[in-house]
Amino acid sequence: MAEDITAEDAAGTATFVAEMGVLKRVRRTGWWHAGVRDPESIAEHSWRTSVIAAVLAMMEGADPGKAALLATFHDSQETRIGDIPHIGRRYLSASPNETVTADQVATAHPAVRAGVQRIVEEYEQGDSLEVICAHDADKLECLVQAVEYRESGYPHVQSWIDSSLAKLKTASAQALAEAALTMTTLEWRETYLR
Repeated sequence: MAEDITAEDAAGTATFVAEMGVLKRVRRTGWWHAGVRDPESIAEHSWRTSVIAAVLAMMEGADPGKAALLATFHDSQETRIGDIPHIGRRYLSASPNETVTADQVATAHPAVRAGVQRIVEEYEQGDSLEVICAHDADKLECLVQAVEYRESGYPHVQSWIDSSLAKLKTASAQALAEAALTMTTLEWRETYLR
C-alpha cells in the first residue's frame, strides 16, 4: 500500500495532520464564562476524553480501541469552527461536523479521507456501545475538568458538573462521576505517598 502514495496524497494528508495541531492552541472557551482565565486546549480535552473512552469501554465490555478512536476525533472540526460554548450555539447555524470533516480531509490520502470521515460519522450518528462510551467520556471529562477548576478556586462551574452528570448513560460513567465528585484531584498522588 505504501508505494501507492502519491505526492499529492502525502501533501494533503500532511496538511490534515498539521491542521490537527491547531487544536493544541485553541482553548475551550466556555470556561471563560466561569472565570477560568487560561482554560485547557481542545487537544488536552480530547486526549483525556480518549483515555476515558477507553477506560469506560473496558468497564462496559466494549472495544476500548474503537471508543478511544471515536473520542480522538470528536472535536477535530474545531480547528475550523472553534469551540462554541453551548449558549452561543443558539445564535449560530453551523454545518454538521461530518461536512467540516469532509472539507478537512478532502485532499488527504483516500484511505485517510474515508477512515476519518467514517469515524466522525459513526461518532455523530452511531449508537454502538463504543459510541455511547465516547459520548460519555466527553461529558465525564468535562465534569472532571470542572471539579479540577472548582478545586483551583473557580466557584462558578457547578452547572457544567450538573449538566455533564445528567447526560451520562453508562453505569460505569455514572460511577466514575460519583467517585470524582467525592475525592480530591490529587487523591491519586496521596494514595502512593502514604
